[in-house]
Amino acid sequence: MEATEKEQGRAVYWGTGRRKSSVARVRLVPGKGQLTINGKPGNEYLQFNAGYLGTTKAPLETLGLENEYDIIVKVVGGGLTGQSDSIRLGVARALCQLDPENRKPLKIEGYLTRDPRAKERKKYGLRKARKAPQYSKR
Repeated sequence: MEATEKEQGRAVYWGTGRRKSSVARVRLVPGKGQLTINGKPGNEYLQFNAGYLGTTKAPLETLGLENEYDIIVKVVGGGLTGQSDSIRLGVARALCQLDPENRKPLKIEGYLTRDPRAKERKKYGLRKARKAPQYSKR
């Protein structure tokens, strides 16, 4: 997708974030600081959890832009933890497109690092990735 588009005469900045099995496509639009996830208000979607809400808006708060841009997100896969972390990465990447000067403070805070941890695959002969069947002596 295009880095900056004109949406009704406003600049739009895109960023894609991934974490575990969730993928978030984030748009930053000049606005009042509202968060919309999959067509729902961010508070409702993230179940009014302050931790998840703080995670998603952390890059904007680092730069002091929390009331200047609306965040519009389409997110699929995973649970709320993975989704909120993927939104955070998408917002940080969109802020880097907005102004290359934003990259350094976001990098210092660790918001531009993609967390590579994912679920380990199940191995044959085991119950889960590492859990073995119960040992029986006789």
